[in-house]
Amino acid sequence: MNIYVGNLSREVTDEDLRQEFSAFGEVSSATVIQDRYTGESRGFGFVEMTAKDEANAAIKALNGKELKGRVIKVNEARPRRDNRDRRRSTRM
Repeated sequence: MNIYVGNLSREVTDEDLRQEFSAFGEVSSATVIQDRYTGESRGFGFVEMTAKDEANAAIKALNGKELKGRVIKVNEARPRRDNRDRRRSTRM
């Protein structure tokens, strides 16, 4: 299950996310999204967990928890919409 983690402090790393979520089960991946140009955190990330029940337990326990000075928002990630394709087709 893919999990969205928002309102992250700029100090949070991929490893910080992995440690927080691994208390609830196996973490396949943990990534803090960074700005393409500056390399700084964009304040959100994604965690992939293999078992849905473990992921739901992590969401329930970690949503609203403080991590490095910020209260994080945790929920199931929605499928990505690719708006770039739609913009190109309207310009033709």
